[in-house]
Amino acid sequence: MAKDPITQYGYEKLCADLKDLKEVQRPNIVKEIDTARDYGDLKENAEYHAAKEKQLFIEARINELTLLLANAQIIDPSTLSHDKVSFGSSVKILNLDTEKTFCYTIVGVVESDPSRGLISIASPIAKNLIGKSVGDEVSIVLPSGETDFEILEVFYKPIEFEA
Repeated sequence: MAKDPITQYGYEKLCADLKDLKEVQRPNIVKEIDTARDYGDLKENAEYHAAKEKQLFIEARINELTLLLANAQIIDPSTLSHDKVSFGSSVKILNLDTEKTFCYTIVGVVESDPSRGLISIASPIAKNLIGKSVGDEVSIVLPSGETDFEILEVFYKPIEFEA
């Protein structure tokens, strides 16, 4: 199975989330379930059912994060060549129809934040840009339809994940 690229920051964030779930949230929900059990009849005990539902969510999230971490490959984008678009590249593109420019940085799946210009390596835009160089034109299928872009610039800049 191919590994999913992630930055050190993203990896550490996933580890911290997993640790919180295992060491804080899981023990707390067990206490909530025990407390709710004391309220009596479990068939009509809303607190008990809510706590059990929360427990299922926590366990599912623990499994999801464990799998993400197992498949993660930490990559330091600053060590890569950014003469072509790759993981960690910042890319300035021009929409050839509207003449608007956009700048995106390609990050790991769990690190994406499109509102801040951080797009997942698995997104349609990133998939079409990977391996391309300045001056290349790409057609990307967006929700609004197929759009043509020209790559104006490919560069590396340190990624800012938090505002």
